[in-house]
Parts: sequence; structure tokens; C-alpha cells
Amino acid sequence: MTVPQINRPKEYLLLILLACLWGSSYMFTKMGLESLPPTTLVALRVSFASLILLLVIWRQGYRLPTTRTDWWNFFVQSFLNGFGAWTLVAWGQQFVDSGLATVLNSTSPIFVFLITWLITRHETVTFRKIAGAFIGLAGVILIIGVDALQSLGQQVFAQLVILLAAMLFGYAAIRGKKFAHLPSTVTAAGVMIMASAVLVPASLIVDQPWTLEPSLRSLAAVMVLGTFGTAIALLIYFRLINTLGSMNAASQSYLRMGVGVILGILIFGEQLSLTVAIGVAIAILGVALINIPARKP
Repeated sequence: MTVPQINRPKEYLLLILLACLWGSSYMFTKMGLESLPPTTLVALRVSFASLILLLVIWRQGYRLPTTRTDWWNFFVQSFLNGFGAWTLVAWGQQFVDSGLATVLNSTSPIFVFLITWLITRHETVTFRKIAGAFIGLAGVILIIGVDALQSLGQQVFAQLVILLAAMLFGYAAIRGKKFAHLPSTVTAAGVMIMASAVLVPASLIVDQPWTLEPSLRSLAAVMVLGTFGTAIALLIYFRLINTLGSMNAASQSYLRMGVGVILGILIFGEQLSLTVAIGVAIAILGVALINIPARKP
């Protein structure tokens, strides 16, 4: 059986595009939160993405799978890479600037590596990657430690919640291999359908959305988030897991850190203290060390 050749330049261009899409999603989430509560925001996000992805697979001539195993895997993945993680991020962004949220949530490759090293061992582990993981963690500790030294209030708790979401994203990248037998479009659609099935009822119960008065800016932000930051981004994400592997697919995180921070400064006028900026640089260095491919002898 001939293994298809991977066009690596094309895949790495898609990796950069994914970093831009997810890096900007924190900005649009912040805009959405101006007049929408977290659960409803994410429910709208995944529902809109589901409709787009269903249209895509219909145009491609694909069908959704019918086995219980596939739908159970969709549900678990939708928690890790959908309604669970995204709701945590949206809640945390009520108290954390979009740029800092991007940085904290972009540490997922560190958790991908730690899970790979300590539990699954499905990819090669090197000393450089181990060093990168600990350097990256040091950067995260420096970022959170600044606020933790000042107070252990809502700001610090929100940062830890966003960091927990990064752990979920990290494990999601590893579990993504379970969908290798399915087209990436079908996987993305199945995951978003399960996320919608959980979040829409939750939104109706928790937020009673018919009582809300969302602004046009918030609704537009959610539409952009659902289309580009979710539907299109997931199509690229599941493709990259199959072509470049889970750790390389997660490497877009250190690129999206820069995208998120820059947009936060330009759009919202956010600022980073010198200590936090140093922590960001250290975290980016750690993630880069984990993901830079080793030289072949």
C-alpha cells in the first residue's frame, strides 16, 4: 500500500492560517461577551459552526457515521475541544484581557507533550522537548504569579480556568487520531453537533436567551467566530492532526500567542507589564522547543 506524500509547505501554511484564525478568536469572544453571557455565546458559536459544517459535508457527498463508538468519541471530543474548553475560556475572558487569555490558552502544546511523555507515549520524546515543557511551564508560572502575588482573587482564578481549558485542548489534540478513518469535515461536523446538543439546552436553562438584548457588534462577532474561528478552523485542525501529528498541529499555539496579544493591544488597548511580557516570551520559547522538528542524521 502506497503512503500518500504530504505537501509540507502547504500544511505549514495551513498551520499559520489556523494560528491566525484561533489567535483572533479571543478578540471576537471578548466582543461577544460585551452583551452575551458565556454559555449562550458558545452555544451560538457551535450551532452556527454546525450548520456550516453540515452544508460542507453535504456538498462533498459525505454522510455522518452511524456507529455508537463514533458518536461517543464525538461527544468526548466536543467536551475537550468544544463546549467544555470554550465555555471555560469564555467565562475566564470576563475577567482576563484577550491577549493574556490567548497566551494562557496557547500553552496546550506543553500539556500535549506532558501527556505524551507521561501517559500515552505515542510520539518521540527528546531532551529538547522535555526542556521546552519545563521552560514553558516556567513562563506560565511567571505570568500567573504576578497576579497571584498581588491577590488570590477572581483574576487569578479566571487565569487558572483558562489554563485548564488549555489542558483540555492538549488532550483533544492527542485524541484527534481516533478520527483518522473519517474525513476531517465529517469529524468537525460531528464534534460541533454534539457540542450544540449540550450547549443549546444549557443556554435555554441557564441564560434564558429570550430575555437578553445582545448588541449588533456582539452578534456579528459570534457569527465571525462561528464561521472562521470554529468551522473553518476545525476543518484545518483535524486535517493537520492527520498530516503533521498532534504535537505539530498544536504548535500553532505559539504563533497564535503573538496574534492574540497584538490584536488585544490594537483593538482593546490592552497592556502587558514587563514581567508578564517576559513570561510570554519564555512560554513561547518553551512551546517552540517542543515543536521544532529534530534534524535527521
